[in-house]
Amino acid sequence: PLSDFSRDCILEPLCFPEQLSDSVSLASSDDCCLVSCVFCSHLAPLSDKDQLLKHLVLDHKLVIADIKLIADFPKYMLYWKKRFTEQPITDFCSVIKTNSEGPAELQENYFLLCDVLPEDRILREQLQQKRLEEVLEQQQKERNDTSFQRTCMFCNEDFTGNRSVLLNHMAREHSFSIGLPDNIVYCTEFLDALERKLDNMQCFYCEKIFRDKTTLKDHMRKKQHRRINANNHDYDRFYVINYLELGKTWEEVLSEDDRDSDWSDWQAHPVCAVCLFCEQQEENMEKICTHMQEAHKFDLHKLKTELNLKFYQQVKLVNYIRRELHQCRCYGCQKKLETKEEVVQHMMEAGHVMQIPEISHWDQPQYYFPTYENDALLTALSDSESESEGADHSSDVPVFPEDISNLKAIKQNSVLNKLLKDRGSSS
Repeated sequence: PLSDFSRDCILEPLCFPEQLSDSVSLASSDDCCLVSCVFCSHLAPLSDKDQLLKHLVLDHKLVIADIKLIADFPKYMLYWKKRFTEQPITDFCSVIKTNSEGPAELQENYFLLCDVLPEDRILREQLQQKRLEEVLEQQQKERNDTSFQRTCMFCNEDFTGNRSVLLNHMAREHSFSIGLPDNIVYCTEFLDALERKLDNMQCFYCEKIFRDKTTLKDHMRKKQHRRINANNHDYDRFYVINYLELGKTWEEVLSEDDRDSDWSDWQAHPVCAVCLFCEQQEENMEKICTHMQEAHKFDLHKLKTELNLKFYQQVKLVNYIRRELHQCRCYGCQKKLETKEEVVQHMMEAGHVMQIPEISHWDQPQYYFPTYENDALLTALSDSESESEGADHSSDVPVFPEDISNLKAIKQNSVLNKLLKDRGSSS
């Protein structure tokens, strides 16, 4: 039935967690600090920056260019407050005269402070560099912190140990992804902001407000609005890429041509293969197979030998097992349980770990495609001896080298030939 098909389908891309233990965010609260005017005692909260800029223009005739590119606005203002007490403003700012052709009493001088001034440019770069160092240090703390504890905003399930566990859970189980954990900083504050939207009955994507959570949930599901609004720049501070280069947005960084990049210092990092039955990771095939055999009584090498599995059959078998376990189903008896852990426990107790179903169940084209996009176990599989020696030439799909002389065989197996026959019989 269609309902069973919908339940068993995997519609969203799956990925293993980037790490299996880490991090919590120590969210920044810069918006709470007060910013001082560079000329007087006027103060304004950083969250109300526009009010301070209005004060500077109306009361002091000062315009600061490219405010959004200043990494630490309070420190920027303090620096220039000190400098303006040491030297006249005209030593630093360009002067813009309004109504220059009118009467002198109607003319006004406005002052423009921008990074054309070398001193201002150096200050902005220093603030940007310091902010980047702080953000990278914070990100590393979050990646290494194992005290993360939070409840999923969608299903109220509790998660502890690592932020990536919760983020991957939301992506996998609720089709809601804010990005890879390693791309995010101030994660706790980010999740707080998202939860406030849900509490206010506000859609993440279109940001409309609804009368209750049931209506909001139906809207987000039907409209496929289970994602954040990329045009809402309030989220920019939670992505590391926005701190990388002065004066460039993340779109500009990504669109830059990298053809001239220097790859001389590139270093490859080992990709870990994940166990079929638990979250154990190992750096090579031998170690992960040993783990699966000792911990779960699953012998992949034995299956490959007994079933005479070719390389792509191994790929399909792995993807089949991944899929069945993701759907909390025992591949030995097709019993469904609530969690993957319960399925693995059942398989161990019932002796179903090595009970692979008939080849027709899993040797199908759909299992050519990885169940998990970043499944390193697939890349570690090896060809069987018969394949490497080219001994087994029996295949469901005939393959002919380009210089074959037996054209009769090609014609007999040609798809075009079949189409012509069908066309002839229909006419």
